[in-house]
Order: sequence, then structure tokens, then C-alpha cells
Amino acid sequence: DVQLQASGGGLVQAGGSLRLHCAVSGFTRSLEDYAIGWFRQAPGKEREGVSCISSSDDTAYYADSVKGRFTISSDNAKNMAYLQMNNLKPDDTAVYYCRALNIYNGDEVHWGQGTQVTVSS
Repeated sequence: DVQLQASGGGLVQAGGSLRLHCAVSGFTRSLEDYAIGWFRQAPGKEREGVSCISSSDDTAYYADSVKGRFTISSDNAKNMAYLQMNNLKPDDTAVYYCRALNIYNGDEVHWGQGTQVTVSS
């Protein structure tokens, strides 16, 4: 079975940094066949997209709220994806999830469990 394991969350002061990890396992296809995305959900709010990357060509996209502060990357050889988060703000507090989307079949979507990020002011 395909599994995504997100980790790296924690408690940090405003202005601090965290690096989230997403470990992917159980794929029968190459990670290059997937777009890896990070999403977050704050209490009382809907889940929102934060960033995504095409594993085949490293094209990355960012929500306006995180541009210039967050950097997404992937390591296909290690089946890992990362989200480097710098200059964190209290508004970044949320549960962060990683997701893998098959770029050839949009019906194939895999979610990992969330990792909590809390930014104190």
C-alpha cells in the first residue's frame, strides 16, 4: 500500500524555521510520476494548499501567503519531499499534510497523516 509519512512539525517562535519531511513508500511507480503537495488546516478553517512540486522537473508552486518564506523540494532517489519553512508567523499555525497526485491519473491521490506546526508570537 502507498503510504506518506509527514514529520518535522513542532513548536517554534515567530521568525523561526522548521523543515517538514514527507516519506513516501509503497509506490509501484516512480516518484517522478507524482506531484507532491503540502496542505495545511488551521482550527476552524478549511484545508488549503501551501505548495506543490512536480517530481519530474522540480517545477514548484506556492501560495501567496508563503512565497519567499517556504521552499519545497523532493529527492526522488530517497522517495522524500521536504518543506523548508522560514520566518514563520503565528498565522502559519496548522496541521500540515503531504499529498501525492499521479500526474497521469488525477484520480490517484494519496494523503499522509498530518504534522502539527505551532508558531508562538
